[in-house]
Order: sequence, then C-alpha cells, then structure tokens
Amino acid sequence: MPEAGLVVSGLAFYLFAGWLLAAGVMVVTARNPVHSVLFLILAFFNAAGLFLLLGAEFLAMILVVVYVGAVAVLFLFVVMMLNINFVILREGFLQYLPVGGLVGLILLVELALVSGGWAFAPEVAAAAGTPSTLIATSGVMTNTRALGDVLYTQYFYLFQAAGLVLLVAMIGAIVLTHRSRPGVRKQDISRQVSQPRKDSVEIRKVPIGGGV
Repeated sequence: MPEAGLVVSGLAFYLFAGWLLAAGVMVVTARNPVHSVLFLILAFFNAAGLFLLLGAEFLAMILVVVYVGAVAVLFLFVVMMLNINFVILREGFLQYLPVGGLVGLILLVELALVSGGWAFAPEVAAAAGTPSTLIATSGVMTNTRALGDVLYTQYFYLFQAAGLVLLVAMIGAIVLTHRSRPGVRKQDISRQVSQPRKDSVEIRKVPIGGGV
C-alpha cells in the first residue's frame, strides 16, 4: 500500500508539474493578453496542486483564493479595460526582441547555475531541507503557524517591501485605466456636483389620464 501511494503521488506530481510548465509557456507566448491571463489562472491551480502534495494546504488555498479569485481576475479586468492595439503591439515585437532575448539569456544562465549548484554541492540541499530555528525550537505546529513565525520575524522587512511593490503595481494599473483617451467618456465628479438644479431637474405637470 505505501508503494501504491508513492506511485500515485509521483504521477500527480508529474501531472501538475507538466500542466504548470505548459501553462507558463502559454502565458508568455499567447498573442492575446486575455488568453495569457486565463493560462495564468491554470498555472495557479496546478501550483496549488503541487503545494498540496508537499503538505502545505494553507499555501494551496491562499494561491487559489487570493491569486486566482482576486489577483488573476483583476489582471483580466485591467487587460480588458486597457484597449490594447494588437497591431501596434506586434509591430514593436522585433524592436524589443534583442533586449528580451538578452534578459531571457541571463535568466537561463541563472537557472543553470542554480541547478548546477544542487548537483555539485549536495550539502546545500541538506541545509535547505533542515527546518528553521524558530520551527525547530517551537515543537510540533501546523504549517500555517510555522509560515507566520518565519514570515513575520526573519523576513518581515522583505514582506513589507513586497507589499510596497504590489502597491506601486496597483497604482500603475489605476493610472493606466483612467488615462485620457479620445472617444472615451469619463465621469467628472466635480462637474456633476456643481451642476445647477435648473439644468438637471425639470418639474412637469401631467394631467390625469394623459401621458408624459
């Protein structure tokens, strides 16, 4: 029975990992930004499945509830409201291809160095697998409490910095959505409030049995 469980777990891992890689590739290569967001949602679901296999059910639920239910849907609405001109977007592809290729090459070299580090320095993998000092000294606890202890003590400043990055991204999305565009009507609150009563309200007497 334990061997059957390991087989099922291994098959589930390769299934989730394969769909995650395929969805990640489609996020980058899809020409339609809406399709990219939909593939991103699929990638989040498969990453949540991998977290479940690791026994981190809290992270899996956070990934589904927060990222799929809020962040990815927000991305979808923002992309649909930006009114992207796909013709201009495709024309500028070749212009930025060298810079994008250079960035991709740098990321590929970094991934190769990280993968080679695990192969040539096995002691690094052993050190990464040991529990944190807070977890080791606190005894048995749930992964939710262990994650909170590490996140809000050792990585508190990095956690705050990540929040600032998300705040800047949110402000940028709002600014892009509310930018002035020809042919698009916008709501002017001050103009609506300052409008006189005679221009917005008209009182008419309708006789009984007659229409407006």
